Amino acid sequence: MEWPVMIHTRPHPLDQGHPPKWASGWGEDQYGVFAVFEVGGVEQLMRWIPPGEFSMGSPEEEAGHFANERQHQVTLTKGLWLGNTQCNQALWQEVTGENPSKFKSEKRPVEEVSWQEAKGFLEELKVRVKGLSPRLPTEAEWEWACRAETRRATYAGDLEILGLHNAPILDSIAWYGGNSGVDFDLDNGADISSDAWKEKQYPETTRAGTRIIGQKAPNPWGFYDMLGNVWEWCEDYDGPYSKDAETDPTGPAEGAGRVIRGGSWYNDARNLRAAYRNHYKPSDRAGNLGFRLAQDQE
Repeated sequence: MEWPVMIHTRPHPLDQGHPPKWASGWGEDQYGVFAVFEVGGVEQLMRWIPPGEFSMGSPEEEAGHFANERQHQVTLTKGLWLGNTQCNQALWQEVTGENPSKFKSEKRPVEEVSWQEAKGFLEELKVRVKGLSPRLPTEAEWEWACRAETRRATYAGDLEILGLHNAPILDSIAWYGGNSGVDFDLDNGADISSDAWKEKQYPETTRAGTRIIGQKAPNPWGFYDMLGNVWEWCEDYDGPYSKDAETDPTGPAEGAGRVIRGGSWYNDARNLRAAYRNHYKPSDRAGNLGFRLAQDQE
């Protein structure tokens, strides 16, 4: 069953001409309202997400569906700001003075960061930018932002999975295991020539890794790489969905793993769906694991 997807119409934060305290710039474009913060010359654009209702999870008939994606209605009563891109290496390095990433490039997403390290970064960023109180999105907020009012497996439509790493609809919106080796430009790319990388959309590719952010088409709300490039840490502990409708869910009170969402340059096609769920231990790091900043309305 699919519930209707709709936005609750509410004034956006810039309605009265008062931008957030943390904003160095703001405005509105074809995707909606945005604000920008700056730290040490590095900027991050944040887009406004309104509150609303949506069907979280996937129907059993969706290609690639897993049992832990049981559909249920979710209501989010508060809007939030969310980074239009994954946190890049330039911003991480400006705040921390270090760059742990395997695939180094200021415009690529930061990776090789644990949930714990991401939380530490956010605390440091809070000190650096007056008025900013950044956090990780909840799993429900992440999926609401990824879907952007769409109801299919991806914001471009449903997947036709032709092979393990081959779902052509992903090519325009995501870097995944099927296309992340196309024209890869760093010397330390991962070897993707083995049988573990069979059935690629582009079978001739041999080395891959993360890519510069924002090269693929954004979703209808202007968010880039919500699917692919790197996994994104969420705030929640991993756990089963409720059987009932939920309001502002935040996941279990405890658990062994923290939720990651979106899939990555390394993953199978079925992992790059709005509903797909995974988790890592909070101390885990990987060359395909990063995050995206969230910020509550003041």
